[in-house]
Amino acid sequence: MSTLDTTSDVPRRPFSGRRVRLGDLLLQGVAGLAALGATVLVGLIAYKIVEGSRLSISTFGLGFLQRVGWDPVHNLFGAETFLFGTAVTSIGALILATPLALGIALFLTELAPNWVRGPVTALVETLAAIPSVVIGLWGILVLGPVLLNDVMPALHSALGFIPLFGPTSTGASVFTAIIVLTIMILPIVSSISRELFLGVPSELKEAALGLGTTRWEMVRGVILPYTRGGVAAAMILGLGRALGEAVAVAQVIGSFSGNGISWNLFNPGNSIGSELVNEFLNYSTTLELSSLFYLALILLVFSLAVNLLAQVIVRRVARRQGFVS
Repeated sequence: MSTLDTTSDVPRRPFSGRRVRLGDLLLQGVAGLAALGATVLVGLIAYKIVEGSRLSISTFGLGFLQRVGWDPVHNLFGAETFLFGTAVTSIGALILATPLALGIALFLTELAPNWVRGPVTALVETLAAIPSVVIGLWGILVLGPVLLNDVMPALHSALGFIPLFGPTSTGASVFTAIIVLTIMILPIVSSISRELFLGVPSELKEAALGLGTTRWEMVRGVILPYTRGGVAAAMILGLGRALGEAVAVAQVIGSFSGNGISWNLFNPGNSIGSELVNEFLNYSTTLELSSLFYLALILLVFSLAVNLLAQVIVRRVARRQGFVS
């Protein structure tokens, strides 16, 4: 008669059931200090930003989020223009990057020959290592003129009846910032999606193909449903990268000097990141500096919320697939 193994259901505790060694204690202490240090660092950053933005918060309150304009002369500051620019550039980049990233991931996992997968994967991952200032410089010198002379006029000619594709004015525009952000988040979404697609059990794919489905039907019916939660998390992480990018966006987005908000993607624009880069060393009053901190606080809250949402999705998917209890 066989005995039941009940030890697998008992939660493990560090160093339980064996003699504690000095090396184990050192490992636990160093790892705990590293985790504590990261937590304290995030807390200190948040505290400094909140402390710096206190004057602006007390002056404008939540109305700061709905106020349009940035007037250091009259000490009137608002975030609506920058929130709009950040949302448009980030969401636009995500819309463009997601299908490209999924196509790259599917090509590398399902379609590419073995001798192609290694070099292409390395090149895609190398794209993530290029400094943002270099991508921004390339956007100014190469991408901006190409978009201004070829792409923007064609889009305006075909889709000019839509307010988003109005007359072109300069290569430094919201549309250029969207393309630059697309390039920057593409390797993040594609690399994570590739790992997810590689994790799909081969038995499921072979069973679908054995039933007579085409490869596209197998991808649509097996791979994408199996990985949709992880892909959603990858998209959210890419969105978080786009929200927090500052230098490259500041280099290519220009600066919209008009009142209100421009819906034309071909006009210059503003984002939270670009405003922080352009104005933080040029502030003229204490209230303006505090308002810049207020913008940073808004960006920090958005970034933390996006990353927490991605972690929640990953944990839910892992729990559903039985990887965590």
